[in-house]
Amino acid sequence: MSTDRLAGETPPGQEAAPGTAEAQTPDDATAPEGAAAPGDDAMVNEGAEAEAPGVGAETPASGAEAETPGSGAEAGAPAAGAESGASDSGSESRAAADGSEAEIPAPGADTDAPLTGSEAGAPAAGPESDATTRGAEPEAPAAGAEVKAPVAGGEVKASAAGGEVKAPAPGAPKESPASGAAKATADALAAAVRAVESGERSAASFFNDAPRPAKPAAPAAQPAKAAPQGGPAGPAPEVARQRTAQETGGPARPGVPDGGATAPAAAPPATGPAAAPRPAVPAAPGVEGVRQVLAAGGAPETLAEQAAEVLGERAAEALREDPWLLLGVPGVRPEQADGFARALLGAACGPGDERRAQALVGWLLEQAALAGHSALEAAALRAALAQRAVPDPDDALQSAIADGAVLVFQDAIEEPGRARPATGDDEEEEQPVRILLGLDRFAMAEESVADGLARLLNTFEAAAEPAQDTASAEAGDDTTAEAEQPVAGDGTAADESAAAAAPGTDAPTDDASAPRPVRPSAAAWEAAAAAAPSPSAAELIRAAAHSGLVAHTGAEAARAEPAALIAAARSLGLRAFGATHTENGRRRLAAHLTECAPDTAATGSADPATAAVTVSGLLSGREGPGRDADGALALDLLVVLDAPQLDLETAALLVESLTDGTRLVLSGDPGVLWSAGPGRLFADLLAARFCPQVASRTPDFGPIGELVSGIGIGELSQVEAPGKEVVIVPVRDAGEAVHRTVQLVADSVPRALGVPADHTQVITVGHGGAAGTRALNAALKERLNPGPGRFGGFDPGDRVAYAPAPGRTVPGTVTGADAAGLHLDCEGSAVVVPREQVGAGAVRHGWALTAHQAAGTRWPAAVVVLPGDAVGGLTRAWVYTAFSRGERHLSVVQGADQALARAVAEVPVKERTTRLRSLLQQSVQSAEGPSAAG
Repeated sequence: MSTDRLAGETPPGQEAAPGTAEAQTPDDATAPEGAAAPGDDAMVNEGAEAEAPGVGAETPASGAEAETPGSGAEAGAPAAGAESGASDSGSESRAAADGSEAEIPAPGADTDAPLTGSEAGAPAAGPESDATTRGAEPEAPAAGAEVKAPVAGGEVKASAAGGEVKAPAPGAPKESPASGAAKATADALAAAVRAVESGERSAASFFNDAPRPAKPAAPAAQPAKAAPQGGPAGPAPEVARQRTAQETGGPARPGVPDGGATAPAAAPPATGPAAAPRPAVPAAPGVEGVRQVLAAGGAPETLAEQAAEVLGERAAEALREDPWLLLGVPGVRPEQADGFARALLGAACGPGDERRAQALVGWLLEQAALAGHSALEAAALRAALAQRAVPDPDDALQSAIADGAVLVFQDAIEEPGRARPATGDDEEEEQPVRILLGLDRFAMAEESVADGLARLLNTFEAAAEPAQDTASAEAGDDTTAEAEQPVAGDGTAADESAAAAAPGTDAPTDDASAPRPVRPSAAAWEAAAAAAPSPSAAELIRAAAHSGLVAHTGAEAARAEPAALIAAARSLGLRAFGATHTENGRRRLAAHLTECAPDTAATGSADPATAAVTVSGLLSGREGPGRDADGALALDLLVVLDAPQLDLETAALLVESLTDGTRLVLSGDPGVLWSAGPGRLFADLLAARFCPQVASRTPDFGPIGELVSGIGIGELSQVEAPGKEVVIVPVRDAGEAVHRTVQLVADSVPRALGVPADHTQVITVGHGGAAGTRALNAALKERLNPGPGRFGGFDPGDRVAYAPAPGRTVPGTVTGADAAGLHLDCEGSAVVVPREQVGAGAVRHGWALTAHQAAGTRWPAAVVVLPGDAVGGLTRAWVYTAFSRGERHLSVVQGADQALARAVAEVPVKERTTRLRSLLQQSVQSAEGPSAAG
């Protein structure tokens, strides 16, 4: 790599570092990014400024965006594959990380950090729904009658004000068509899904349980329940909920009661010391009552609205009975909740209070989710509770399990070199397991993904063999006519009533009102593979022809291969689409699709670029083919690029939106950072070897490609960069790093390479620190677009990063503001962000981003800042992701010295605890068992 200065670069001693004096401003409660604890400048990586319990320090992740909609603000049928429970308070909450490094501010801060602890787990009391989704436990619906909305492979209920209406699910036996109400339910389902990640709903909200009712005291010990012995019983949550610590070798404790998390037993009166006298004046209803209770406990009254949203109509009463429920409010930390409880309860408050322990269990699991874990090992959670001064962590965990707030799972431990036990062996050696604890909604999402992927793989019908096609042709079957069927822009047949089908396909022969999907023959697929632009693309096309689920790996240059598959499938008459993580990725995919079909304008065919969509646009209905009458996506083949960025809950919603027999191809670069939300779906799918895998043999070219390829295998090597494609800028400290970064963006890169400042992206390790995003954005704004920040801290012309929903970051530019909110130009689309969202941190300055925020997007030039205080957050995956964001140029502001090479060679990723790999492997073993027995 070249260490030469760019042409015209000013030596650091000749120019003051603009903005550096004020760059690291004190973190306060009004910072849009969310404020850290005073003096906390530590910078870390992969979605958190500290690690989850058992993985390191337990400081929570910084700046994670999540939304907490108001009480009753979101109603409607749940999305396919998910269940939306209605709480007795009528409020609904949601939470997820936004891809940025997050932090928890002091109470009163404007923050959108994910909800924690108190509302996840046990639902509100009420009758139980008798309908379940695949791999999910039903929740208790609100009082009233029920409406069933279709969901792939089953039914899901939502409460309604009238009788019970049922709509059939894809793959389920069809019910009578008497159903104007059923169609209305399907429309409601589609409307609910359109709200996903459009700023109204998030995928996480479909898996959130209702807020737990306040408990005046700890629950009594539940009667012990017998449970089956042996190893894991599969992914069904009904079974998982019945596993207790006794069965899995954990602490002795009565088992989970019937109903698990969905039917907690009523708590008896408290047996401990009486609570301190409470104010004699009854609390006012709603937010005003919460404000009174917060004031009595010395907590900032600005938390009142958030507390009311999280805890519901009886929030004031609930907080008086259980002050630690305040931990469920975004941004509140345990020490702050402890102070609030002491002020309300006085002598009755102590570190061993069971209410405190239960709130801490939920809070710790929520913080683990911010760091990417879908569950935690029991030992790690027990140690984290001990660090929080819980006197009996075992008892706290047992109480949480018995109360249904936490689910217990057995996860088989893979031992290198250990052979898999033979099926049916009478003296089979018991496989070691680990005990995992997790929140209900993440368990539901993980099991829904596993079941959905297995369903797509098992319901796939292979292409017809050429011999069968020949026999049909000899018999005079005109369904194999050699006339090509035109395809509309949305992938559907241009004339559905036409009898002609694509070459080599089995055309529909029944008289059903809805046409059957086109089924290309094996010969047609083979012809498409033979015409593929590269051997890797041909291999991918053949794999998709013979399997309903395929995993494809490759770097940036390999994105042309999924595009070739989409183009080939559409030429065969299939409704094929490609979905990416970002709008930038969608445009790059559209360009590849256009290259694969350059003659579309001459032939009059639809624009192939219309087959490129974003995941959020596809789920919301703003892009793509829309949904059919059953609520499933109206497509035959879906290729998801940037698959490592899929979090569990979004993936569950996506997979459950695919009908039986749909082909799904998950494609991505395994070297980049995992999703901002919990889980590691793509990595677990590859590790489980659950489906056919195609590894691209197409390398990335140029100096940047060569450098990034070496990082992917753990080598940080020098590369020749005659055109200054890669430049290393050494710095001594964070202040100099900020100065040189501003100089590169504003002067050196535009002058030497012709890349303007607004096409250059700065990437750093975290939001905090002397060279974090806040400090860099302040300095870059002062140099590039100075102003007073009169619109909530922003001025027209400011580059911003807008998070419309958790896990999504959309780059944009401020164009103005009015009473409606802040006006943005987001990659050509006009967006208005309401004032309350701006104040909650949904919009940040965007000259500098974290690597998680930048994942899925590329810019002509990238400047990666690595100050010395950032070395603790460096991993190979972080460096790989950050260095690969530049298309033409990469500058590395290097202050980490040898720590950078060590991180690349020795620290591949920050590990995450998940269950998906085990669930997929269990599914494979279950399928092999009957086959071997037969």
